[in-house]
Amino acid sequence: MSQTIVLFGAGRSATRFIRYIQEKSEKNDWSLIIADRDESLLSEKKAGHHRTESVVFSLDDDGLRQQLIQRADLVVSMVPAHLHVVIAKDCLTFGVNMLTASYVSEEMQALNAEVERKGLLFLNEMGVDPGIDHLSAMKMLNDLRDKGADILGFESFTGGLPAPGLEDNPWQYIFSWNPRNVVLAGSGGAVKFRQEGRYKYIPYHQLFRRTEFMNIPDYGRFEGYPNRDSLRYRSTYGLQDVPTIFRGTLRRPGFCRAWDVFVKLGMTDDTYYIDDTQNLSHRQFVNMFLAFHPSDSIELKLMHYLNIPQDSDLMEKLEWIGLFSEEAIGLNRGTPAQLLEHLLMKKWRMKPDDRDMIVMFHKVEYKLDSQHHTLKSSMVYEGKSAKETAMSDTVGLPLALGAELMLSGKIKQTGVRLPVTKEIYEPMLKRLSEYGIHFNESL
Repeated sequence: MSQTIVLFGAGRSATRFIRYIQEKSEKNDWSLIIADRDESLLSEKKAGHHRTESVVFSLDDDGLRQQLIQRADLVVSMVPAHLHVVIAKDCLTFGVNMLTASYVSEEMQALNAEVERKGLLFLNEMGVDPGIDHLSAMKMLNDLRDKGADILGFESFTGGLPAPGLEDNPWQYIFSWNPRNVVLAGSGGAVKFRQEGRYKYIPYHQLFRRTEFMNIPDYGRFEGYPNRDSLRYRSTYGLQDVPTIFRGTLRRPGFCRAWDVFVKLGMTDDTYYIDDTQNLSHRQFVNMFLAFHPSDSIELKLMHYLNIPQDSDLMEKLEWIGLFSEEAIGLNRGTPAQLLEHLLMKKWRMKPDDRDMIVMFHKVEYKLDSQHHTLKSSMVYEGKSAKETAMSDTVGLPLALGAELMLSGKIKQTGVRLPVTKEIYEPMLKRLSEYGIHFNESL
């Protein structure tokens, strides 16, 4: 029986999802409708596929949105996360299952009782992080529990980074996803986690100075900084009484210390606008945050202000991105964070031949047969180019495989759910491994 998938949002992360659905459409008798406001993007993503329909669409067009949802057997939402609930309410009205890659918001969770009552499934957090991290973590934890282990600690890290080969970039970083989210990372309030039975809180101004180091086989050394609220998944993962729970973001060593310069200066602030920026140079932008001195250079003032040694590699990183250049930033008006993002895009924008990678790392401390053990699990997936990125694959492919499971009726749950049960993570991990997304465990 023919089934119709309606996809709202055709951005970069939707690329792999669309391709998978198109590749499987004949075999599964699927039709795909892609709705987005960008007509040229729709044409590119449709790629002339005979089972794919494109619709120029704005989310505030209630009539068209509801008309599309009524045609769907499954709605997949890849619009900005805060807009999912608009689509979700229509899915409730018309009795259609829904799939997203985003964190479950309070507004989405509030729909749970009604979703269950109608026998629907709204499956969320089916991307990479959140998404693949849930699948792999739950399998790892449940396999240990099945052996009779007591979980003592759980740590999980994910990072989107350049693939090896970008050695001329001292930051070892490029934008492979939304640059704004990178610039504002961690600014939403104090990060909290649990360590050896104690609750720990890190304010934003200290976030990038509290890092943990780890080695990933064949890929070397990474550093991780804390990410959001590590405690939100305690009940989901069955870790309510576990002494240590920590979730973090991965970067290459040295990145966090250099990024902390922007935080300390105030360049990541998104709460006020700077006017008269038309001719503001990179150099003048830095100087705005430094004290006046009649003779000291901007570089010297910065080093004195943040106690940076003259021969520090921090200065090399800052110089490399052009922070002290006389080049105009080129933005007429913006917040400090928007100006910083615009400046960084000049150096960190992916070039056509650049490749990214997704790195994921879990560590579980556990007790089995009166002995303490540590189990580590890591995954690295490399992209092919600036168009076929690891970020796009690891967001779009889990969504596509999740859509396949839902449309085949293999998931029996209802309600607003996450992919943390065996009926989801076992087939998902098996299929992901067929596409090169697999985990290696070591003691």
